[in-house]
Amino acid sequence: MKKIICKKEYDTETATLIHKFTSGALGDPAGYEESLYQTEGGLYFLYVAGGEASPYPNEDILRLAKTKVKEWTEKH
Repeated sequence: MKKIICKKEYDTETATLIHKFTSGALGDPAGYEESLYQTEGGLYFLYVAGGEASPYPNEDILRLAKTKVKEWTEKH
């Protein structure tokens, strides 16, 4: 997936996957996944997707500040 946010490109095909977190089982309407990526330029983002009852009913890319990366990885 690719998304432009504030004139910067975030692309799961070209970025490096750092960590993936999955909640729930495949097909679970409340299940979801969050995948942390880093771009070649050093920016971080989350690719999120999930079931209709999850926090991420639609796939999306969310920017993640460098200051929040450690917090996210410790949580997951």
